[in-house]
Amino acid sequence: MADITPVLERADANLPKSLDRLFDLVRIKSISTDPAFKAECHTAAEWLVAELNALGFTASVRETPGHPMVVAHHVGARANAPHVLFYGHYDVQPVDPLNLWDAPPFEPAIREIEPGRKVITGRGTSDDKGQLMTFLEAVRAYKEVNDALPCRITILFEGEEESGSPSLKPFLEANAAELKADYALVCDTSMWDSETPAISAGLRGLVGEEIVIKAADRDLHSGYFGGAAANPIHILTDILAGLHDETGRITLENFYDGVEETPAQIKAAWDTLGQTAEKFLGQVGLSIPSGEKGRSVLELTWARPTAEVNGITGGYTGDGFKTVIAAQASAKVSFRLVGKQDPAKIREAFRAYARSKVPADCSVEFHPHGGSPAIHLPYDSSLLNTAKMALSDEWPKPAVVIGMGGSIPIVGDFQRMLGIESLLVGFGLSDDRIHSPNEKYELASFHKGIRSWIRILDALAA
Repeated sequence: MADITPVLERADANLPKSLDRLFDLVRIKSISTDPAFKAECHTAAEWLVAELNALGFTASVRETPGHPMVVAHHVGARANAPHVLFYGHYDVQPVDPLNLWDAPPFEPAIREIEPGRKVITGRGTSDDKGQLMTFLEAVRAYKEVNDALPCRITILFEGEEESGSPSLKPFLEANAAELKADYALVCDTSMWDSETPAISAGLRGLVGEEIVIKAADRDLHSGYFGGAAANPIHILTDILAGLHDETGRITLENFYDGVEETPAQIKAAWDTLGQTAEKFLGQVGLSIPSGEKGRSVLELTWARPTAEVNGITGGYTGDGFKTVIAAQASAKVSFRLVGKQDPAKIREAFRAYARSKVPADCSVEFHPHGGSPAIHLPYDSSLLNTAKMALSDEWPKPAVVIGMGGSIPIVGDFQRMLGIESLLVGFGLSDDRIHSPNEKYELASFHKGIRSWIRILDALAA
């Protein structure tokens, strides 16, 4: 492996101009969900294409029914090196409420928020412009020193991530052959803490379901009919309460098919992070975990499936009191999936269970709200372990392999539509205030993120 010290030193020397370029991108008001900013989204795509072409990529703006994609390609210098697909998004969230910002959201600046701790402020600095620019600046430093890149790189930047990515799947389907690579690199996640980098090995899948119980043909007077007529709220709450047993396990038939136990060495590594139920739940005013008994909060949120009720409606909920038996009641229920759980089978298991609890003179309807399987990179993956060692060489503390309780649909799309796994490495922090006023990105995250990608690319190519 060639010595990458000169490349790292070039990244250090480039930092002031790297920040200038990031500031230029942040100033573009690429709010994807608001039609008033459609032109700004196009400007951001064009800005990125110009930067990529200047770096020696063959880059272009690709129009979609919504905001454009940016696609770029660059050959690599090492013949046996892998081909990587790097993904990021240039669109940002709206800035409302504007009055809660300490400074204009599209006028980026560097502030010292405590002695020795500097941050970059502005909308999109952490999610995701600052993150995607760490990769571009790593590429820049590598090219300036070696006049080449260590591996073949394809880049995909989208402009609709913050508004549901409606154009992404059709674009992947139409351009699968062009975008196919050995694996994807995704920089839209976080570190464990400011000194400990993290690789997200797993993302939970999701099944969303709305259930509607119907009983009488109208709301009933609870004095005339109470005790005799079926109450859909009672039926619904009985269904929801029965989803868990007294140990916190989910009761649906065959629900745990495909759920594997987290390896002991991984759980032991998570234990060293020092997270406790009191610390994790204390930040929201709670202290007692409610999931499966005998499991840590990290295991519960990263590696175990869930069934959660997200909303209930039925009967009279206005001011005062109205003594009625509602004609219908509904609830929104979501299941987070892990391992090889099948979203279709989970949905049908829930529906079969609910139907079994509904009286013959009542009815039940279901309305699906999306479904996707979990994504998981094997803990013994050479890709994961190579990146882990490269990150550990850069940061004060060794990199950790974590899970993520949420879902990132693009990762599943890459796996299902392109047949490639994704390496999720990000440099955000939990207090970056993404999607909120006063978004920020640590200056150290930006600087060391650039250096980290240099190390990762070099290690993967080797």
